[in-house]
Amino acid sequence: MSSRRKNRLLLGALALLLPATAFSQAQPPAKAKPGKPTGVTRLRIEVTAGEKGQPVENASVYVKFVQERSLTKDKKFEMNVKTNHEGFAKVPEIPRGKLLIQVVAEGWKPFGRWYEVQEEEQTIKIRLEKPPRWY
Repeated sequence: MSSRRKNRLLLGALALLLPATAFSQAQPPAKAKPGKPTGVTRLRIEVTAGEKGQPVENASVYVKFVQERSLTKDKKFEMNVKTNHEGFAKVPEIPRGKLLIQVVAEGWKPFGRWYEVQEEEQTIKIRLEKPPRWY
């Protein structure tokens, strides 16, 4: 192979690689600015019950919300998390806005309510009541 042909192949390879490296360097990193809200929230739900406010362990906490879309139909999400022995349930990051929280625990009246979440981190306290007495 002649040196002229080697040079052409080398220049051809560099010509193919050069635009790809220039493009990748021209793109700014996709990081959120510290002062700008990200649109998601970390939610922590505290479940207590009774007159003394004792923590409820192993309660099912359902979180339902709608993710709005501009071009297609809105997407509905539902999550189910359990409370720990201290009565806390941690929900993965969810979009800010309106959401439904429902709590079901054995021996307590079911709970359900709509909440508006706008902060980056938020704790919602829920107090369960005794169920109505059946005769």
